[in-house]
Amino acid sequence: MRAGQACNAFVQRPWMRDTGSARSNDRRGKGLQGIVAGAFTGALEISITYPTEFIKVNLQLDQAKGKDREYRGITDVYKKTVKKYGHLGLYRGLSVMLYGAVPKAAVRFGTFETLKENAVDVKGNLSPLKRMLCGLGAGVMEAIAVVTPMETIKTKFINDQRSANPKFKGFFQGTMQIIKQEGFRGIYKGLLPTIMRQGSNQAIRFFVVESLKNYYKNREGSHKVPKYMTALFGSTAGGISVCCNAPIDVIKTRMQGLEAKKYKNSFHCAKMLWVEGGYKAFYKGTTPRLMRRTLAIEASS
Repeated sequence: MRAGQACNAFVQRPWMRDTGSARSNDRRGKGLQGIVAGAFTGALEISITYPTEFIKVNLQLDQAKGKDREYRGITDVYKKTVKKYGHLGLYRGLSVMLYGAVPKAAVRFGTFETLKENAVDVKGNLSPLKRMLCGLGAGVMEAIAVVTPMETIKTKFINDQRSANPKFKGFFQGTMQIIKQEGFRGIYKGLLPTIMRQGSNQAIRFFVVESLKNYYKNREGSHKVPKYMTALFGSTAGGISVCCNAPIDVIKTRMQGLEAKKYKNSFHCAKMLWVEGGYKAFYKGTTPRLMRRTLAIEASS
């Protein structure tokens, strides 16, 4: 498969395409192609943008106030990490995301295709509302099956690096140690906020992208939207989704960190965040998260 095809598959998620035909003689081949494309572009995107993800998580994990804060901002996280661990320190936890690229793509694409088969009309097309619901279902399923353990392990790895004596030496050793100490529940922390984040991501992005595409078609009198406009719409939608579900993302990170035991549940975590810093505490790490969304579109263009 050519890199261009894979990148285009990333820009246009299955539920963002204009057509939704579920009837094809080579559906199985296309299904495999979609999974490979999704895995390839997902791995490419996270490899390029991971430092922004690393910085975001560190800012969200910082619970101190005022002068006691460990980090003053994006630049401070970058400088302190590079000074102590070198530039490779900015990629702590990347291996988790790379290992999860294939199963994540398989679950997302497979779930969407399964839901789509049962939702298409007699002509094999998918209505905008049903396409949104299929995308929402895919987002929820990937959160349950793959994203939650991926995010939990990644967050614990990053959190571990902040400690005086890091104990995780690598992906397999670290994962087994988490399971040994906490059981399999240890890699499934923050399930509810992860489901809410993944589901809302797809719902918000779908709504915004489809609205912008329809506006473009009506204004230009065209039946097709250029790929560069689709990328622009995707970037805009990604930015809006980040701003809308930022509080959920912060709660998710806190529930998946090494100090998650201090929170009874996600709602208690939200209450503690409010006490910690008011509404501003719910938007920690928003800027690097926005940067990642923008870079992701650029990487796939």
